[in-house]
Amino acid sequence: MTAAPVTVRVPAKVNVQLAVGGRRPDGFHDLANVFLAVDLYDHVTAVPADTLTITASGPGTDNIPLDATNLAAKAAIALAAHHGVDPVVGLHITKDIPVAGGMAGGSADAAAALLACDTLWGLNTPRADLLAICAELGSDVPFSLVGGAALGEGRGEILTPLDVAGPFHWVFAVADGGLSTPAVYRECDRLRRESGAGDTTDDVPSPVADPALIDALRTGDPYALAAVLVNDLQAAALSLRPALADTLATGTDAGALAALVSGSGPTCAFLAPDADTAAKIAVTLTASGTCRTARPAASPAPGATVVPAP
Repeated sequence: MTAAPVTVRVPAKVNVQLAVGGRRPDGFHDLANVFLAVDLYDHVTAVPADTLTITASGPGTDNIPLDATNLAAKAAIALAAHHGVDPVVGLHITKDIPVAGGMAGGSADAAAALLACDTLWGLNTPRADLLAICAELGSDVPFSLVGGAALGEGRGEILTPLDVAGPFHWVFAVADGGLSTPAVYRECDRLRRESGAGDTTDDVPSPVADPALIDALRTGDPYALAAVLVNDLQAAALSLRPALADTLATGTDAGALAALVSGSGPTCAFLAPDADTAAKIAVTLTASGTCRTARPAASPAPGATVVPAP
């Protein structure tokens, strides 16, 4: 074990395609989930300690648990169990990814904690084992470790890396309060039943990645990407939070090429043609009163990375 603190930087994500299959017997849904990492980052620092502790700072941290139910703590416990060691570590999370915003902030912290503890404890866990532990922790956690761009299948945890050029320029409009991911999936199921289409795997076609979207990522063409952005959870998020429609319209009117709810929401994502337009969209959204704040960002971004000591 090293005595020096270990800090890991980890990115947020946006789902540029989130195709949701029918409800499975276990309650989960098969996904074709195209992840793109963006350069909004949380940092997780691991230090030697006599017990497992979690502290946090930054926006929204009054809404995250600081006990063993935190995904970062679960990551430390899972890694320790994998190696048969005691999960004694002090973890500090510095938040910049919106909390409960559909950008995988909790999953990012889990991946960062996993890598930070592995480094602090000198375990040198094989990458495949780290990814397997990530998948046990949650559907979005493996991508937070990998970064870049990837297709997530199964529940989203089975990753196929994708070629991505760029940069792509985004604006993320952060709402007040969060949305529960399970609640959004339940609402998606309810809306499907209400429409008469049904919500089970027998009723909904199996989700597949859009070849045009994968090609747009590969070529780095924001106009082509804008034409194929899709989120099957957007209708459910809008049903639970109707005010998001005003946010989407405001960003589109301000010059975004396309707009969508990010993941399960309530953060809204706007694809811009360039960095200058993204900055202007962010100013307009922030001034509009339709969101708490708006943040420009670029993609792709690397996955969880140990920050070199100063």
